[in-house]
Amino acid sequence: MKRSFWQRLDALARQFSPVLLTLALVIVNILPTPLPDIARVAPVLPLMAIYHWSVYTPELMPTPAVFFIGLLFDILSGAPLGANAFIFLVVYGLVSSQRRFLIGKPFFIVWTGFAIVAAGAGAFAWVLTSTYHSHLLETEAFLVQGAISIGLFPVLDWSFQRWQRAFLREA
Repeated sequence: MKRSFWQRLDALARQFSPVLLTLALVIVNILPTPLPDIARVAPVLPLMAIYHWSVYTPELMPTPAVFFIGLLFDILSGAPLGANAFIFLVVYGLVSSQRRFLIGKPFFIVWTGFAIVAAGAGAFAWVLTSTYHSHLLETEAFLVQGAISIGLFPVLDWSFQRWQRAFLREA
């Protein structure tokens, strides 16, 4: 049976929704806030999204999109160009390769996996940023950012799980 234009458009929107949601999180992540210096410790929302989609629906988060999201995040956040693009690609590849282990496991296992990935990504971001600036940066901001990201992950993951059940089952 031939699908109408609107049905095809709906299917396309559903297919691209993980990428679009992750791009929206990039924007949310860089929005100015009235709190001074909050950007230094703000959770890395796009990392959480990339982790989630890499576990549950990596086919809807293609590698070029991950690269573009990371590059956009670098440009908008003022991070060294390519740093987050590289980190997001490494996370995507690592998590996608371990998805057989993570699928069907209790949430605690998925969350622990994110904690390990976030800690590694934060440490690597610290090394890259320190190298870029030619001196060791303070570690406290990176540690707080990692802790907030790990603590906030269940909320974002729950939201994405609801999104998947509501919108992606028909994609």
